[in-house]
Amino acid sequence: MSKKGFVLWFTGLSGAGKSTLAEYLTPIIIERGTNVEILDGDVVRTNLSKGLGFSKEDRDTNIRRIGFVANLLARNGVCAITAAISPYEGVRNECRAIVDRKHAEFVEVYVEAPLSVVEERDTKGLYKKARAGEIKNFTGIDDPYEAPKHAEIVVHTGKESIEESANKILKFLESKGLVAKTARV
Repeated sequence: MSKKGFVLWFTGLSGAGKSTLAEYLTPIIIERGTNVEILDGDVVRTNLSKGLGFSKEDRDTNIRRIGFVANLLARNGVCAITAAISPYEGVRNECRAIVDRKHAEFVEVYVEAPLSVVEERDTKGLYKKARAGEIKNFTGIDDPYEAPKHAEIVVHTGKESIEESANKILKFLESKGLVAKTARV
């Protein structure tokens, strides 16, 4: 019997720390004996969803594609980490529903950070451009972000260190038997 895979679905505003946490956790999860693939929102948009815009329909299509690929990986024993804003609860729930529960688990992580914090972190200058009207339909500014109501894990990156947030996630994964409690020897 192969090891059960899982989808570790990070959701939150741009700049909340989704990709940072995904990259931080990846070597730890690998060290504990699970293969990992990160499906980063920006990378997927460039390679799998090229040509899609930022209308609600296009965003939903992009997230459904990420969910489909994540399920394929997870049902084959991989930890599929998604790091995409995924702003709409309905399509996130669709992705949760398609995960093959016989062979995989879906773990939603709400990477919560106040708008003031993510705007302060704005390394790409996206919030500034959105506030100036240069970017339309920007999540958190003129397009909604629907926070999860039932995420398995909530991390608060505005007040927690990356280590504190990562440890919360690891403890949950350990409690579910999805990752080993210690590294492989």
